[in-house]
Amino acid sequence: MRFIEILVSILTGSTGFVPASSAGTDELAATALRTLRRFESSRPQSYGATSCSLRTAYRRREWETFSGKEKRQYIDAVLCLMDKPSISGDLAPGARSRYDDFLATHINQTSSIHGTGNFLSWHRYFTFTYEQALRNECGYTGYQPYLNWPKYALDLYNAPVFDGSDTSMSGNGCYREYNGTNIPSNDKPFIVLPPGEGGGCVQSGPFKDMEVRLGPVAPAVNNAPPNPQKDGLGHNPRCLRRDISAYAAERWTTDQNVTDLIVQSDDILTFQNTMQGDFPSGFLGVHTTGHFFVGSDPGGDLFSSPGDPYFFLHHAQIDRCWWIWQNLDPWHRIEVIAGTHTVNNDPPSANATLEDIIELGVNAPGIEIRDAVSTLDGPFCYVYE
Repeated sequence: MRFIEILVSILTGSTGFVPASSAGTDELAATALRTLRRFESSRPQSYGATSCSLRTAYRRREWETFSGKEKRQYIDAVLCLMDKPSISGDLAPGARSRYDDFLATHINQTSSIHGTGNFLSWHRYFTFTYEQALRNECGYTGYQPYLNWPKYALDLYNAPVFDGSDTSMSGNGCYREYNGTNIPSNDKPFIVLPPGEGGGCVQSGPFKDMEVRLGPVAPAVNNAPPNPQKDGLGHNPRCLRRDISAYAAERWTTDQNVTDLIVQSDDILTFQNTMQGDFPSGFLGVHTTGHFFVGSDPGGDLFSSPGDPYFFLHHAQIDRCWWIWQNLDPWHRIEVIAGTHTVNNDPPSANATLEDIIELGVNAPGIEIRDAVSTLDGPFCYVYE
C-alpha cells in the first residue's frame, strides 16, 4: 500500500506527507480494548474506589484525527499555560510560567523516574496532570492527544505535525551546523545521531516565539547554552531549538518496532527496559527515539525534554503503548511493577513497590503507584482509540 501511495505521489508531482502503516499497533490497541471490556465485566463490584467504567471513560485520540479547530484549541491551551505565572517559587528560581512548573518538576526528579520501577506510572500521572491543567486552568475542553509514531516513522520531515502551520506543533529548527547528537548525553556518547536539516531556533508555527527558560542539565548536543545552576533550575532564557531526526525515526519507531515491543515483552521489566533502550548496545528504543523526533535543545536533554511542547504528545503515546500491553492481559498485567528507585539500579537501591508515592511537586497531590496502574482507576478515567 505504501509503495502505491508513493508511486501516485511521484506520478502526480505531489510532495505531500505519506503516512506509513500502523496497522499492527492499532490492531493490538483494538484487541486490548476488547480484552479490557471482558476484564471489566469480570471484576467484583467492590473493586477499586472509582465510578469510572468503559462507558464513562473519555478517549484519547491520535493527533491527526483532530480537526483543525481541535488542534488550535489544544495549542491555544498550551500557549495559555505558558502565559500563566509560575507557582514554583524558590523550588525553581528560573521558572516564569505554569508550563515551566511542569518542566521544573521533571528536571528535579529525572534521576528517580527513568530506568526505575516508577518510570511508566510517574509519566502517566505527569501527562494526566498536564492535561488537567490545560482543562482546568486554560479552559481546554478536549483531551491530551498522542502521536502514533509508526505513521510518521518513514516520512518524518513531511509530517503535518511539524509542518510549521498554525495547526502544527511548530516546524523544524533552522539549519545550524553542529557535530550531531550524543545519546544519552555529551558525557556518554554511546549512540551518535548524525545531524539532520535543523539544529537551530524554530522559526515557524505556534511555538516559534517560545522562550525556553530551564535546563539543560545533560544536553545531547554540544552547543546548548549552559544553565547558571548545576541542577538546571536557574533562569536560562533561549529559543526553542529542534533537529528533527528522520534517521532515528525510521530505525526505531516503525510499526514492527512497536508491535515487537508489545508482543515480545512477557513481563513488565522486559517491556519497560526495551521501551527505554539499551544505549551501550546501540539500541535506542521507542521512548528515546520518540524524543529525538525533535531533539536538540531542550528536547534532546533527558532532564529538560518537557521544555518542548511536543513532549506530551510523545508521552501520551508511551502511555498508550503501556496501556495496550497491560490490557492484552489485564488479569496479570495491571498491578505489576519491577525495577528499583535509581536509574538502572545504579547505585543499587530498594525495589519499587505499589505503595511508593508519585510526587509532582506544586502541580498535583502525591498518589500511590497503585493508583496509577489502571487508566480506569485512581484519578483517571480514560482509554485510547
